[in-house]
Amino acid sequence: MPKELEAKIIEIIPRTSNVKSFRLDTGEEIDYKAGQFLCASLRDERDCKRYLSISSSPTEKGYIEFTKKITQSDFSSALNNFKTGDSLIVKYPMGNFILRDEEASNIAFLSGGIGITPIRSICKYVVDKRLDKRIVLLYGNRSINDIVFKDDFEIMQKEYPGLKVTHVLCEPAVGFECIPGLINAGVIKEQIPDYSQRKFYLCGPPGMIDAMQKTLIDELFLARENIITEKFIGY
Repeated sequence: MPKELEAKIIEIIPRTSNVKSFRLDTGEEIDYKAGQFLCASLRDERDCKRYLSISSSPTEKGYIEFTKKITQSDFSSALNNFKTGDSLIVKYPMGNFILRDEEASNIAFLSGGIGITPIRSICKYVVDKRLDKRIVLLYGNRSINDIVFKDDFEIMQKEYPGLKVTHVLCEPAVGFECIPGLINAGVIKEQIPDYSQRKFYLCGPPGMIDAMQKTLIDELFLARENIITEKFIGY
């Protein structure tokens, strides 16, 4: 059952020009599964709230972290003015965008933008636990400046040979290894030759998820039960 409590912000980490991570101290032992989400609301305005994926892994002790794209919404504006020591009301954990022990070892993640947050949580958990998983992540963004957790994924790949991250950018950067354009059937076939043997996890804006799901089913003929989705609405 989800629990609701007041949590204090202990660290704020800029990830890109418009994305920040907020690390929270809940004052008690933190229990959740990699890939789940929480609901954060303002103390004085409980109706001003957002459902946000947890970007930390349960292996990272002492805090729980969510990562948010800062937009023009009232919630984002308020959050952007928060400082360490300020508090939020959080309700967690929720969601089923998680790995299950009985699932196949071969996994593929397709993500775009801020949709990377639960995937970062899952990948970090797999790496820290040294689970027997072989993971390919295709991560789409407009430019190199929009890549969230870029350094984290570089470190994880060095620590865990079973993780491969491929960046797909609309605006490729000189000297940065990536695939230009968008994630499509051709890119999936090229980067994930054994795609038919993998469980796919999709997370990102609703339009992207719908397009990717259609590609996997209609063009690559994957079974719907092998596709797990999480849509970020109104982020």
